[in-house]
Amino acid sequence: MNGPERYEAYDGDEGEDGREEQGNGRDESGTRDQSGEGGRSLGGPSRSAGSTGRGAPEGPETSGRGDGPGPGHPPRIPVPRVSVEDGGLPLPEPAAFGDPAPPPAPPVFEHAVLKSLLGAWALAACSAEEATAVEEHLGDCGFCADEARRLREAVGLLQRPESLDLDPGLRTRVLQTCLERRPPRVPVPDWAAAYDAETARLDALLQDFGDAEWHAPVRLRWFRSDESTSRRTTVAGVIAHLLSVDGLVAVALGLDDPLGDVPSRHPTPAARTEAFWRASRFPPTRFLRAPWREQSHNLVRTVSLTGGGAGKTAVSYGDFELPLHDAMLDRAFECWVHAEDIADAVDYPYDPPSPRHLHRMIDLAARMLPTALAHRRRAGLASPARHRHLVAAGEPGRSLRLEIEGSGGGEWLIPLDSPAARGSAEHEVAHVALDGVEFCRLAAGHVPPQEAAAGQVGDKEAIRDVLFAAASLSRM
Repeated sequence: MNGPERYEAYDGDEGEDGREEQGNGRDESGTRDQSGEGGRSLGGPSRSAGSTGRGAPEGPETSGRGDGPGPGHPPRIPVPRVSVEDGGLPLPEPAAFGDPAPPPAPPVFEHAVLKSLLGAWALAACSAEEATAVEEHLGDCGFCADEARRLREAVGLLQRPESLDLDPGLRTRVLQTCLERRPPRVPVPDWAAAYDAETARLDALLQDFGDAEWHAPVRLRWFRSDESTSRRTTVAGVIAHLLSVDGLVAVALGLDDPLGDVPSRHPTPAARTEAFWRASRFPPTRFLRAPWREQSHNLVRTVSLTGGGAGKTAVSYGDFELPLHDAMLDRAFECWVHAEDIADAVDYPYDPPSPRHLHRMIDLAARMLPTALAHRRRAGLASPARHRHLVAAGEPGRSLRLEIEGSGGGEWLIPLDSPAARGSAEHEVAHVALDGVEFCRLAAGHVPPQEAAAGQVGDKEAIRDVLFAAASLSRM
């Protein structure tokens, strides 16, 4: 700094000139030449003509001492440093900084220790060092390798396979939120929502099926004459079955029959399915998905356009009839049951319906039990009630309390002596408790009646008759 308010640049060529100027600027007595003609001034007007301009402050403490800048001394501003690489000097040896510490040696485990770690290794509970030691040991020890393989298989059996599908209730929640913000101009009736949801879930399952999955074997099971029966088909054959039986609802609504001109011996679901299978020139394939999907969309669209009043329309199943609102629940129930059959055939997990839809399906089966029980009694399949008491229509009679546990559950009083009687808690003679999904599988003919009840109290004959009546609701 050359002054209190200025910074001055340093010129390296000025040193020699400055020394000469200082010599010429002094008189014989050693005093400075005040005229300023003997040198150049790089400072301001406050500096004398004898200033060297080297950036050092003036004063007697710096001008005449050997340790500071002045006559015959180098400038105090340091020159730039030269890099070691650019200066041509040899680089220091790495040893001068000390050798790096060697990596720690891996731990050494004995055979007994490694064998004891196999269980933790199978569960992925070992540390990184232990897992590495075990895996290296498995390449040398055949006994431990076999044991590790068996443990890994056992762990796979303990873990439940995770479904790649979304939560079945997610679709309902998303639609409900959307409909709350913008109500539809043509809403889907509540009694058709279950069919809409189950067909959409099955369609999503079929979306990525290849030829191998479409031809995977499936065994349809149901209960007939107190015995379990089955029919072998394929995944495509199941879709053909759903297409032909859903056609009963389509005909009732005035839509096209998927069978077309194919004759059927009886208008029952089983007869229509057999006729559809026989009329096919080739085994059913993936191409059945498109007509089944289109028909399901047409059914939902039609019942939505007709409004809630169409729910009383009768749908004939050949041997019996159901009102349209019950027929749509019946088709939703069968769609879910056969979707589980398909998922089992391709080894894929499939969740039950949402609790709201499951409750409606259970309620339909519970309402059909008195009629099924009376039909079995007329056919001689139900045991004669020793304490049977006939009452007038609508009057309370002997009843069984059906308690359904879990999601979609509830309680129903089932009249035992006549379908026209009314269930009554005062005349309760038996109590049966079942899980909701277990009861649905019983009604689908997938669970034997003897193994269905989780708990039962009261009249054993009444309990047996109701369980077998629930199994008789199943059909192909």
